[in-house]
Amino acid sequence: MAFFLNSKYNIKRAMKKQTIIFGLILTFGLVTIVKGSVSATSKAKKNSFTYKTYFGTCPSRSTGALTLNVVNNFEEKKSLFDLKKQIINNQLDKKYFLSQYKISFNPLSNVLSLSFECPKPLMKVQIYNNEAMESSSAILVDNGELFDPTFEELLRQEKIITTELPSLALPYGEIDKDLQKKITALFKNLPESFGQKVSEVIINEQKELTIILSLNGNPSSSFLGSVEWDEKIEKLQKIIKYMEKTSKIPTIINLTNPKKVVVKFLE
Repeated sequence: MAFFLNSKYNIKRAMKKQTIIFGLILTFGLVTIVKGSVSATSKAKKNSFTYKTYFGTCPSRSTGALTLNVVNNFEEKKSLFDLKKQIINNQLDKKYFLSQYKISFNPLSNVLSLSFECPKPLMKVQIYNNEAMESSSAILVDNGELFDPTFEELLRQEKIITTELPSLALPYGEIDKDLQKKITALFKNLPESFGQKVSEVIINEQKELTIILSLNGNPSSSFLGSVEWDEKIEKLQKIIKYMEKTSKIPTIINLTNPKKVVVKFLE
C-alpha cells in the first residue's frame, strides 16, 4: 500500500525525460542517477529509506535543494501530513518554482517518491508605475502565474532555455489574475515560427494591446486594440506570412477595427 501527497494540479503521466546532475548529496550515501530521476538511500538513522526523485523541466539546483528539505523533514517525522503542512505553510511550491508536485511513500518497499514539474517561462514582465517613476520585474509562465526573475536565471544556467523571451510591459494598476491568464492563453499556443518573431508586448492603461515584431531584424508594430485579441492575432499571423513572401516589411499594422486592416510601410 502506498500513501500519496499531491499538489492541486494533476501530474501528467507522460513527462519528457531530461538528464540532470544532482550535486547536492551531502550526507545521504550512495546516489544513482538515471535519465530524468535520482534515487538515493538515507542512512542517517537506523530506519533508513530510499528516495527517488523526478525533476521534469525544473532547474536541478533549486529542486535539489527542495528535495533535501523534504527528505530531511520526512526522515525526522515520517509523516506525509507534516510534509503537506510544510509545503503549504512555507509556500515551497512558489519558492521553488513548481507548477505540480507529487510525493508518495510505500511502507512495504520503504521508498519515498518525489516528482516535481515546473512551468514554461513565456515572457519577461515589466510592471511600471508612471506616477511613482518605478517598475518591478517578473516572469510570466505558462500557467498564468508571475515568478521571480531568478527562475529564468536558473533555467539559463542549466541551458533548459536558450532563446530570448519577449518582453511584456504592464501598467501597475492593470495587473490582475484575469489579465495574466488572458495574455497567457493568447501567447502560450502560438506557433513557434511566429512566437519567435514577437519582441515586445505592451498593454496600456486602456488595456489596449500592442505587439512589436522583429521581422528580418526590422521592427513592426501591430495595434490590436482592447477586444477580440484571439481573432486579431490569427489575422496578424496571416498578414505577416503573406508580407514575408513578398519581402515587404510593414512598419505598422493596425487591427484595432476588426473589420478593417490598415498596413503602413516605411517610405
